Amino acid sequence: MLRRIVVPPEAVRAALTCLAVAGLAGCGEDTPPPPPPPEVTVQPVEVRDAPVQVEFTGEVRGAEDVEVRARVAGFLQSINYREGTLVREGDLLFVIDPRPFEATATRARADLASAQALHNRAVIQVNRLRPLAAQNAVSQQDLDNAVAVEEASRANVAAAQAQLTTAQLDLGYTRVTSPIDGMAGNRQVDVGSFVGSPEPTVLTVVSALDPVRFDFTIAEADYLAIARAAGAEGRTRPPTEPRLELILADGSVHPHKGRITIVGRGVDPETGTLPLQATFPNPGGLLRPGQFGRVRLPVSTRRNAIMVPQRAVQELQGTFNVFVVGPDSVVQVRAVKPANRVGSDWVIAEGLEPADRIVVEGLQKVRPGIKVRPSAAPPAAPTPAAADSAAGQG
Repeated sequence: MLRRIVVPPEAVRAALTCLAVAGLAGCGEDTPPPPPPPEVTVQPVEVRDAPVQVEFTGEVRGAEDVEVRARVAGFLQSINYREGTLVREGDLLFVIDPRPFEATATRARADLASAQALHNRAVIQVNRLRPLAAQNAVSQQDLDNAVAVEEASRANVAAAQAQLTTAQLDLGYTRVTSPIDGMAGNRQVDVGSFVGSPEPTVLTVVSALDPVRFDFTIAEADYLAIARAAGAEGRTRPPTEPRLELILADGSVHPHKGRITIVGRGVDPETGTLPLQATFPNPGGLLRPGQFGRVRLPVSTRRNAIMVPQRAVQELQGTFNVFVVGPDSVVQVRAVKPANRVGSDWVIAEGLEPADRIVVEGLQKVRPGIKVRPSAAPPAAPTPAAADSAAGQG
């Protein structure tokens, strides 16, 4: 059985009063102020003329990579250099056991002495018979025989001399010396190995490292663009002026610029590429044969190009974005299309206007649509490419 409970009106009014008082007390509490807008560093995009550059991958080679080979057969007796060190032309690198060649040279010297003695006796015989034949004291046949013997002995002397020269050359080849100034690589054989047979054995490789060569290939279309640009600049730019930059595996740029020294005879019909060779100074020996890198070559100049620092560009899955701060200090994300790098800057082909301001520091603090406190970035030093361009215009 349900019981009906009757609440007096006074109790209802008291409860409502308590709730109202509690609500007023809650509304009177201090609420935390909203956080201030994040502070970021911005700078306007830079508009200036920029070189249009292309990059190609290739390999570093020594100016001369000479294989040092054993020219005579024998057992390697000693190794007389430290691997990976600089050597001078004529420095002793290896010694092949010379004793068999010394014996051959001694025998050849004895054969030459014997042939010379026989020749001397034949000369004496001719000199003795010639006046006698003139007096008819001996027959002409005897004189002719003596002359023939003398000529044959002269030929034997020449043959013996050639044998001695060959033996001396072989003996000299037992001392293997450096053919050039350069860096000697690792030895390919060990002491006690039989070398020089059945073909000349490679003992090591000596590479000249200053300058170095850089071998790479370019597509036919790139070659045509470069050739036309070089023809257009022929009156103002010397053809031998260093223009190439070499980007190393760690992203750094080789401090010395290079020049193209060899252009291949023709385009490979299978790959559609043309082989080229560039030369780079390497006074410090930083570059070594076998290194891979990218050579950067300016093709033309983009007038009034929009430039932004590389650190301001974010890449995600092949798309590039920058944060743009509007006049109301609100951040927008803008998709851009980079063209090429110039020093530490990107050339932006699409997506930005000359009046835009971009975020260069504090990228992790911003997101599209929020308001920020922008501060101007300090002026940056001109990039080497910009300095070269300004110097060329001046």
